[in-house]
Amino acid sequence: MTTNSFLHFLKLCPASSRTFPPLCLQQGTKRNRASAQTRRSCVCGTPGPAMAGRLRGHLSAATLLTLLSALLTCCVRCAHCAKPSNIVLIVADDQDVQLGGMTPMKKTKALIGDAGATFVNAFTVTPLCCPSRSSILTGWYPHNHGVRNNSLPGNCSSPLWQKGPEANAFPVYLNKHKYQTFFAGKYLNQYGKKEAGDVGHVPPGWDQWFALVGNSQYYNYTLSANGKEEKHGDSYETDYLTDLITNRSLRFLDDRSPQHPFFLMLCPPAPHSPWTAAPQYQKEFVDVKAPRDGSFDKPGKDKHWLLRQPVNPMPNSSITYLDNAYRKRWQTLLSVDDMVEMLVKKLESIKELNNTYIFYTSDNGYHTGQFSLPIDKRQLYEFDIRIPLMVRGPGIKPNQTLQAPVLHIDLAPTILDISGINVSSVNVDGQSFLSQMAPSLRNGTTRPFFLVEYSGEGNPTTDPACPRLGPGLSQCFPDCVCEDAYNNTYACVRTLNSKHNLQYCEFADTEVRHSSDHCRILVVCVCVCVCDSFSDDTTVSSLCLQSFVEVYNLTSDPHQLENILKKVDPSVLQVMNQRLIKLQSCVGDSCRDVK
Repeated sequence: MTTNSFLHFLKLCPASSRTFPPLCLQQGTKRNRASAQTRRSCVCGTPGPAMAGRLRGHLSAATLLTLLSALLTCCVRCAHCAKPSNIVLIVADDQDVQLGGMTPMKKTKALIGDAGATFVNAFTVTPLCCPSRSSILTGWYPHNHGVRNNSLPGNCSSPLWQKGPEANAFPVYLNKHKYQTFFAGKYLNQYGKKEAGDVGHVPPGWDQWFALVGNSQYYNYTLSANGKEEKHGDSYETDYLTDLITNRSLRFLDDRSPQHPFFLMLCPPAPHSPWTAAPQYQKEFVDVKAPRDGSFDKPGKDKHWLLRQPVNPMPNSSITYLDNAYRKRWQTLLSVDDMVEMLVKKLESIKELNNTYIFYTSDNGYHTGQFSLPIDKRQLYEFDIRIPLMVRGPGIKPNQTLQAPVLHIDLAPTILDISGINVSSVNVDGQSFLSQMAPSLRNGTTRPFFLVEYSGEGNPTTDPACPRLGPGLSQCFPDCVCEDAYNNTYACVRTLNSKHNLQYCEFADTEVRHSSDHCRILVVCVCVCVCDSFSDDTTVSSLCLQSFVEVYNLTSDPHQLENILKKVDPSVLQVMNQRLIKLQSCVGDSCRDVK
């Protein structure tokens, strides 16, 4: 056998048997540190130039035969060496990052963030539970998976969702790739309802399934336990949902097959309302109040009408209410912090920690008093669209702070990439960010801009408590402050790189601001109209289909206090408008290739 024949054999070594520990050890890798990084650098078919030269120049026929025998033995007997990495994904519910939402989670920051990478520019692509979680599961923008809001008519866990996007969610691919899969916690807001298949519907791809029926609760809820109804009461020891998720995940790890990798998706209710903390944490943070800086209790001047309708300044009753909510949210998160600690300890005890990627994130952000809106999400501003994201795992150096923007739709391709699945063969809008946190494992690029979109919800009838506002609103609080409306429907293109930090948003609303100095009105999907070309706003209204527009320069205005639409060059608006048009209709590759 010639040296070239031996090298050709190396190239034919199957991917499933690609690990070659003897060569790895000769390159100086300690046996007890054979991580995913090591395995990927020791692929059978990719000897480095120096090693190839040594093979050609110094190997005798006898040595080649010896190596060939060793290689065959390795490929047959060391299949366990090539086992893909395990993956854990923890998704909190409504946890902000902009207003201090990670502050109570000291263990999580130490065990995941400090041990790996923290993404300081992570975003949801839509700031609402069900559409956001649908994007996490599919890697698709909302305009592609079709989930508009938290209702069944809005496609949340609907039969249409189940037949289409759900059948193509990333756990399906993992399960086909021999991953043992486990889910526990909140799935989608309408999951388990009779109109959506009841508790008997277990989405494809899951081996173990313990999903909450409906929206977040801490006590007195129903689970689908592998397709069977399981009711829970109000006992802390047996029913507190965050702890139940933790305990069942630990049991799954004890019962798993060590021959195959595993994937866990844990979705605790915290810090979503009703903010019920575990008994031992109900007296924590008694002096904590919502942050008073930034846009707290600022008027929504020059913003969409929904942001201009809250009472400003807020009455004391609203401030007391939101302070209480803020404090209770932190209390509920302490149990999630315990979950992370117990999970890491369990992985360490079963000797899987060094071969496991752990992701921690939230479905969307949150606000407490910003622009005088009491509490909720759903808005286009930083406090609602920014999310926590930390990852630890093989090949990820500790204490990294990464600046490149990452989206929820990137989680699915990243997880598939880690599992060894060819991401280019999967239809996703997002892109893997494995190269950002572990550049030694992958090459990759970052996106220059991205899309955030939301479909507003409203009620067809007038809220009796707020007759002056009329129909079409929802999420209304005392003092007639409503957090959502049908025409709170918007799409934003966000530019975030070393040179620019801009946000450009269009509302599906023909509201016109009639003022003498308002001379630029953006026309959706058509052009930018400059009022100097016409005699007055009325003329513009008759000629142009208008969309209310908000533009922010977050470098100079990080709290988005000033809508700078009137100050931006029309040519810049036109470029941003064209980018937005392309992103709103993108599918798959075209979502990543917008110029």
